[in-house]
Amino acid sequence: MKNFNYNIPTKVLFGEGKVKELGKEIKKYGNKVLIVYGKGSIKRTGLYDKVVNILEESGIEKFELAGVDPNPRIESVYEGAKICRENEIALVLAVGGGSTIDCSKAIAAQTNYEGDIWTDMYQTGDTRGLKDVLPVATILTIAATGSEMNGNSVISKMDVNDKRPIGSDLLRPVFSILDPTLTYTLPKKHLAAGIVDILSHIFEQYFSPDKEGFLQNRVMEGLMKTIIHYGPKAMENPEDYEARANIMWTGSLALNGLISYGKVSTDWATHGIEHELSAKYDITHGIGLAILTPYWMEYVLDKDNVHRFVEYGENVWGISGKDDMETAKMAIDKTKGFFISLDMPTRLSEIGIDDSKFEIMAEDATKFSTLGSMKKLNKSDVLEIYIRAL
Repeated sequence: MKNFNYNIPTKVLFGEGKVKELGKEIKKYGNKVLIVYGKGSIKRTGLYDKVVNILEESGIEKFELAGVDPNPRIESVYEGAKICRENEIALVLAVGGGSTIDCSKAIAAQTNYEGDIWTDMYQTGDTRGLKDVLPVATILTIAATGSEMNGNSVISKMDVNDKRPIGSDLLRPVFSILDPTLTYTLPKKHLAAGIVDILSHIFEQYFSPDKEGFLQNRVMEGLMKTIIHYGPKAMENPEDYEARANIMWTGSLALNGLISYGKVSTDWATHGIEHELSAKYDITHGIGLAILTPYWMEYVLDKDNVHRFVEYGENVWGISGKDDMETAKMAIDKTKGFFISLDMPTRLSEIGIDDSKFEIMAEDATKFSTLGSMKKLNKSDVLEIYIRAL
């Protein structure tokens, strides 16, 4: 096990009705808040009115940035930062899912930064210049990205079809309200995409060629089994509180840093490959992951890393009595079958994507380095995965 520094400072208020504590928590940071949200679903569900009433009763002045896109744009970041600077905002409150939270983190980073975070940070991945970051808080409405407990942010610049991530502990939310009932009205398509995203986050940290990390891998297998067990239940009954609660908390634990502490290596190739899809075609991230993951698994599987697929097959899917390669291939088939059970597409052509941009996507995905640890992927490898997934 590698040395590590444990740091997960986000305060989590979990459970039905926890939004009532919003005013008290915000007041710890100040009396002016920027509310960031998406295309208006929080107004249709009544959550917006509830939040506004709490702020008014608490004597907190609100400002708003609405209309954040599912793949948040850097233009929204600039607009939000301008509002924060002009009104001396004390805290940025994201009300929504991962895209809204990622945008809010970027706003918090850009507000007091003299340069351009897109050029200086998102394009380089270097966040050492981050110093004076506004506090961010969240009210989560979609279980998917884990952004409510981590320091990651992914932003798109659509005029150049680019999508880039950054990560810093300074961007971790100071508090997050996780009420499973707020996810009841989520359309099934987005619920399914969130389930895939959560599972993929675990995969990216689980699938590594090393044979260490016994503790971490067992924890991850438990999280995977939880998603596989409760995902279909939530799809069948959207108001199954226990299912929604387990999915929501698994989503947070999947990417708050806990399961990778001490791991020798992680992978993240599938996310790198998918980011090019959603950058070029503006598709839902979870849908892209559902399509690509089985093809990535098949492509990287070899005798040197088969042990990880065997553990996955035996401990998550209960496969037994087979040789290693057969177990691995059955586990991949089980994974693909699970995505199909969520009504996820299995090929890029099903969502209107052809091979016209494969070459440039493969080049952009490997622009800075090879991808992954299960197998080092260069441009030709990524291109082959796109072709297989077509």
